[in-house]
Amino acid sequence: MGLNSSSKQDLEDFKSYIIVEKNFSKHTAKAYCADVLDFLLWIGEESCEDVNFSKVREYLHFIQKFNYKKNTIARKIASIRTFYKYLYRERKVDSNPAMNLTSPKRPKSLPKFLTPDEVEEILNNVKMETPSGFRNRAILELLWATGMRVSELSGLNFGDLNLEHNEIRVFGKGAKERIILVTDRAKSYLERYINTARALIPKGFPLEDVSESSPVFINNTGYRLQTKTIRNVINETVEKISLPKKVTPHVFRHSFATHLIENGADLRVVQELLGHASISNTQIYTHVSTQHLKEVYSESHPRA
Repeated sequence: MGLNSSSKQDLEDFKSYIIVEKNFSKHTAKAYCADVLDFLLWIGEESCEDVNFSKVREYLHFIQKFNYKKNTIARKIASIRTFYKYLYRERKVDSNPAMNLTSPKRPKSLPKFLTPDEVEEILNNVKMETPSGFRNRAILELLWATGMRVSELSGLNFGDLNLEHNEIRVFGKGAKERIILVTDRAKSYLERYINTARALIPKGFPLEDVSESSPVFINNTGYRLQTKTIRNVINETVEKISLPKKVTPHVFRHSFATHLIENGADLRVVQELLGHASISNTQIYTHVSTQHLKEVYSESHPRA
C-alpha cells in the first residue's frame, strides 16, 4: 500500500511535535510514530484527515489477527489517539476519531526490584581500574541513590549539580523540573569521578572547558554519554556475577522506590522524588511492599 502525501507530511509534523513540544523520549516517540505509520500504510491513499471512527475501529479489528499483547494494543490506540489529538489542535480535522476507542485493560504486573544485597553485589563488581570504570561506578551509585531515570542521568549538566547541599536538578518527562537528593556515598563517588577520572576518559580527543551546560557524564570522544552505553554497563556487570534477574536502569529506579516505602517513606515524598505526575503511578510500590510483608509473614509465622 502507498502512503498519502499529506498523511506523510502530517506524520513528520507530528514527530516534531511530540519530540520538541511534548518532550517525548526518543524511545517513546519512535514507538508512537511507528504505530501511526502502520495505520497510515493500512489506509493507503486515503488521507488520514478524512478518517472517521468506524475506519479506526476497523483497523483495530484488522490488527487483532496479529495476536499483539494487550500492552501493545493499548499503546497503538494511544499513539493514534495522540496523533489525531495533534491534528485536531492544528485544525486539520473536525474531531478526534480515536477519542472514544476503548483500550484493553493492561495486565497489572508488579515492578521487579533488587534487594539491597543484590544492589551492593552489582556495585562492588564494577571494575574501577580505568577512568571509565570510575565513571560507571558513579553512574550506578547515582541510579541506586536517587531513583532517577536513565535519560535524566544522561542529560545531567554541571549546572544541575548542587553537591554542597546533596541536591541534583533533573528534567523529567514533559521537561518537568524537580530536585532529587543524593546520599553522601553517591556524592563521594560522583566527586571522585569529576575531580580525577572525567578528564582522562576522552582518548585522543580534546575536552572542552567545563561550563554549566557541559555534560557530567561523557564517552571516550568527550561527548555526552548516551543511555544505551549506561544500559550496556549494567548488562556487562550483571553478566559477570550471574545474577538470576534481568537488571535494567529502571530496575534500579524500582528498587529505590520500593525500599523507601518499605522503610516508612511517605508516598507523596516518593512521588516527588520519582517525578510521577500522578500518585497512582507511585502506589504500585505499596503493592510490592505488601507482597514483601506477606512473604516475610509466611516464612516467619509458625502458623502461617
